[in-house]
Amino acid sequence: MIARIWHGVTLESKGDEYFNYIMETGVKGYRSTEGNRGVYVLRRIRNGQAEFLLISLWDSFEAIRKFAGDDIEKAVYYYPRDKEFLLELEPNVKHYEVLASP
Repeated sequence: MIARIWHGVTLESKGDEYFNYIMETGVKGYRSTEGNRGVYVLRRIRNGQAEFLLISLWDSFEAIRKFAGDDIEKAVYYYPRDKEFLLELEPNVKHYEVLASP
């Protein structure tokens, strides 16, 4: 199993609205892609900002390609309001092999 980790930051005042937005866009996209085993959405409020960490779990790198395209290291920003919320469009994601899980 592979974990795909994406990080994004919005203003604290937009944190709840952004959470609802990513649930309807990115998280929904993850879950509807064959080979996805689920996603954790983590949030931390700090210094007036809401930081989000999405950890999606996948059967394989090939399954990730079904969601992200050929360049799986590149972050995916094809949802219409991403630029409205995010303070920066971080260019890359990270992948890790899952060696143990609950």
